[in-house]
Amino acid sequence: MANWGFLGAGSIAASSLAPAVHAAHGPRLHAVAATDARRARALDPARVYPDYGDLLDDPAVDIVYIALHNSAHRPWVERALRAGKHVLCEKPLGLTAAEVAAMTATARATGRLLVEAAWNRWHPRTRDLEGLIARGAIGTVRSVTARFDGLAPAPGNYRRDAALGGGALYDVGYYAVSAALAAFGWRAPNVLRAEQDHWQPGSADSATRVLLEFPGRGTAEVGCSLVGAVSETFTATGTDGSITLAPPAYCAGSAASDLTATGADRRHYPAQNPYRLMVEAVDSAARGDTTAHLVPLAQSLLIATTLDAVRGHLAGGG
Repeated sequence: MANWGFLGAGSIAASSLAPAVHAAHGPRLHAVAATDARRARALDPARVYPDYGDLLDDPAVDIVYIALHNSAHRPWVERALRAGKHVLCEKPLGLTAAEVAAMTATARATGRLLVEAAWNRWHPRTRDLEGLIARGAIGTVRSVTARFDGLAPAPGNYRRDAALGGGALYDVGYYAVSAALAAFGWRAPNVLRAEQDHWQPGSADSATRVLLEFPGRGTAEVGCSLVGAVSETFTATGTDGSITLAPPAYCAGSAASDLTATGADRRHYPAQNPYRLMVEAVDSAARGDTTAHLVPLAQSLLIATTLDAVRGHLAGGG
């Protein structure tokens, strides 16, 4: 049995990861470190720490889950790895490709596991989507449309703050970008067009729209926003057909969901808990299971590289 420690007790830790650890076979929520002790205790750990460093000093903690704001990911990931802990870190793993590369190097140097907590990648429907496309079920992919619109964050929420790694692109845009990259076999794209809206001057982006080109293959139209009602769509079209994810395209879990391919090939998925699947896979891998399904760090790096390219295009006025 592996002991888990959480850095942060915010909404995602409370609503999804703590329940997943408690429900999973094997993991144990040993400790939570948070600035708000009340929120930490609400996750029902064996121990509560007021300081993140104290949790990393606890020799009983085997795996650290990091649920801090995006700009805090790299420093605490590296501290946890150097403390001898395996790490599961909320997406986006890093704010830049350089940060992801640095964290990857630290994981290799310490011999510890580092995994980006893109929880939807453990959902059976997401795994089937990637597998069907990789096996050529719709031929060669030529176009993708991927969009994720979410609710507007409350005033003062870090998602509105560019300095803290906020914004629609890092948040809901991450899912749409990663789905487009997966559809094109994890090839590096060029950014043909990118534009953003902001809540106010100097804030993080409230919406981003991007056109990606995969040389010799096709294009992907990717959009995301945090301004209104939730809407999630994904369609990949290839030379021999298409695949569509029934909404919600990325955050299916608590509800049943479908995948539809050309030719009336429809797959139905009952309600799932992909957070639990993710936790159990990471827990198993940390205990030496080499067959456990993990999101490869090479894919995390490509996602970060693509987001870098989008920001570079925007900065260049393209």
